[in-house]
Amino acid sequence: MSKVKYYYDSETLSYRKIERKKGKTIKFGMLFLLASALFAFLILFIASQYIESPRERALKHELANLQLQYDVLNKNIDNAFAALESVEERDNNIYRLYFEANPIPMEQRRAGFGGINRYKKYEGFDNSKLIIESNKRLELLQKAIDVQSRSLDEIKILAEDKEKFLSAIPAIQPVRNEDLKHMASGYGYRTDPFTKVRKFHYGMDFTAPRGTPVYATGDGVVKRADANSSGYGKHIRIDHGYGYVSLYAHLYRYNVKANQKVKRGDLIGYVGSTGRSEAPHLHYEVFKDGDRINPINFYYGNLTAEEYARLLEKASLENQSLD
Repeated sequence: MSKVKYYYDSETLSYRKIERKKGKTIKFGMLFLLASALFAFLILFIASQYIESPRERALKHELANLQLQYDVLNKNIDNAFAALESVEERDNNIYRLYFEANPIPMEQRRAGFGGINRYKKYEGFDNSKLIIESNKRLELLQKAIDVQSRSLDEIKILAEDKEKFLSAIPAIQPVRNEDLKHMASGYGYRTDPFTKVRKFHYGMDFTAPRGTPVYATGDGVVKRADANSSGYGKHIRIDHGYGYVSLYAHLYRYNVKANQKVKRGDLIGYVGSTGRSEAPHLHYEVFKDGDRINPINFYYGNLTAEEYARLLEKASLENQSLD
């Protein structure tokens, strides 16, 4: 119940009830509402500045979590670059050097991406710089890994080819040491056993009893196994690829036929004295790109250093050949 107020009227010498005018009441009410609204706005403003709402706390926590994830991502990128740089160093200074391939320059390994702005879609956000930088580093890492992967693919091919090359080169003695009587004649000027004239001897003669096994000195394909070449008698020619051909002459008989594939160390025939020969022996030649070369340079596959030194000394003596 509202309180009734009175005032004393000196003219009538009586108390009269105070009547509030309607306009003033409305005005007073409007002022009260306005003051209340201003006070409420002030409270909300202060609360928004100093007191976090549950949604703001959740968003702040999510932002901190994203920042942590970006930090972890960049640390992982740093670790990946460090590991990749170690592989790149070995690739350039060991693998590519060993297989005689040109090193890949760092400018090529770390080349960026040109052209249009690839990161426009990441612009306009609070953390755009962080997002763009992380994406740039990640794409650079992916490209560097791709370059290294293609380099290792190339090295693999070179390694496989070099393995075939090393297996193909005529690299062993065609007659075993235990089967030899002696090395009769080497590569160079020798006395012809029939004409007694000094002439160039293009192979090496290994003296051994008739029927002594003769072995392929490298992987290849038998191109000839016949007696249709003047002076060689029964002989075998093996094409090793890479421009190398080996020849085995004056054989007693064959153990292979034309177009047959052979491996280094395979038994291909037996020592004899067919053709232009003075005594049982194997005449052995090596061709490179059609030219005869000294076979003494290719015996690293089955001789010790001491055995090779003795063979080199005997091969250098200018004596009489056996063919």
